[in-house]
Amino acid sequence: MATQEVKRKLSAILSADVKGYSRLMGEDEKGTIRILNTYKEVMTGLIQHHRGRVVDAPGDNLLAEFASVVDAVECAVEIQKELKTRNAALPENRRMEFRIGINLGDVVEEKDKIFGDGVNIAGRMESLADGGGICISGTAYDQVENKLGLSYEYLGERTVKNIAKPVRVYRVLMEPGTFASTDIIDLHIRFCTTSDGVRIAYSTVGEGPPLVKVANWLSHLEFYWVSPVTRHWARELSKYNLFVTYDGRGTGLSDWKVEDFSFEAWVHDLETVLDSAGLNRFALLGISHGGAVSIAYTVRHPEKVSHLILYGTFAKGWAKINLPQHKLEGLQSLAKLTEIGWGKDNPAYRQIFTSMFVPEATTEQMRSFNDLQRMSSSGEIAAKFWIEVGKIDVLNLLPRITVPTLVLHSRNDAMIVFEAGRQVAASIPGARFVPLESKNHILLENEPAWLQFVAEIRRFVGVEESHQTRQ
Repeated sequence: MATQEVKRKLSAILSADVKGYSRLMGEDEKGTIRILNTYKEVMTGLIQHHRGRVVDAPGDNLLAEFASVVDAVECAVEIQKELKTRNAALPENRRMEFRIGINLGDVVEEKDKIFGDGVNIAGRMESLADGGGICISGTAYDQVENKLGLSYEYLGERTVKNIAKPVRVYRVLMEPGTFASTDIIDLHIRFCTTSDGVRIAYSTVGEGPPLVKVANWLSHLEFYWVSPVTRHWARELSKYNLFVTYDGRGTGLSDWKVEDFSFEAWVHDLETVLDSAGLNRFALLGISHGGAVSIAYTVRHPEKVSHLILYGTFAKGWAKINLPQHKLEGLQSLAKLTEIGWGKDNPAYRQIFTSMFVPEATTEQMRSFNDLQRMSSSGEIAAKFWIEVGKIDVLNLLPRITVPTLVLHSRNDAMIVFEAGRQVAASIPGARFVPLESKNHILLENEPAWLQFVAEIRRFVGVEESHQTRQ
């Protein structure tokens, strides 16, 4: 008996499903099916218009194939815009939002059906997309990067179910004026290894006097330049300086499989990065718990730190400040909730931190910060970070700082209370204290406090004056 030859080909695959479909069905089965059928007819028509074909459409899913990735992405954008218009006419709880994923990959064709990793990866992209959103793989992005009037937000390499190698993921940004990942310019990422064998990723960009930002909370070197919550920090801090920063152990591009998350390990990470970068004298910027790390480093190596800048920081962690028992228990329970819920599709656990870091953020900024936390680390590591931050106590080190010091703090900081910043400034000999009018722990680009923050730092380290002199 002859064996049928397997037909393989390269295709652009579009995979879509409905966000919250089970809830919609549970609330109104007939109405949900009616809307679903209507929306699928709309989607099928648009797919055919863009030279694609629907391969399968079981339940709330839809699988389509295109010969061109450009056609697939254009079609997906048009689908989402059309469905957004139709959803606007429905009550909010009855709106049906599709998530769309696109991949360019090898598929096996059999009786008009397609199978294989190419299809599976498209499905994984779909699961990473928001309702009404589109995510595409790296192979698809490489084909459309400069061919459509769209921007793309890089979400990093993701390990997805049943796929051997991590997959690059990009979110399609459909609104005008959004930031494109291709705007990351001249970013050099390198690795160094600590004495306990942990690989730390650090980046350098720009020219001028070195300015080193110490790792704080959870970070990702590439996403730092993309997120609307942090990209202005990267841009402005590298404008007149050689800007150096790094992903702390357990986060971003650094090693995640780490045993030691102690404060001493964080200080050692900073020492390792600076030695690897070959920096002998520099300004040091410590934010949040990175400020405590900066304080410890400066006391040990005062000859290397030309200027110490502390923003939104503290001398004692939440477990060291004699909180009422009920508040202490609440903060302790937050670690357990984080460990359990961090990686779930529901962002509620990460949103707890987002609301404390950037309470005045827009919906898009909050979503981006949620994504940054999710892709930067795991729930287990985030929980360990939270516990270790609570144990910090560098209060006795503050009087030993001998370098010029600038302390800035948002007056209504929802993450670290204003009094903590005042305490730090009052305990460092000769430190200058600058209050900022903001509720945000991470200053946002469109608030006056951000402009004041940048101006104060440039004045303090003298880079703006030096730049103007060269002109």
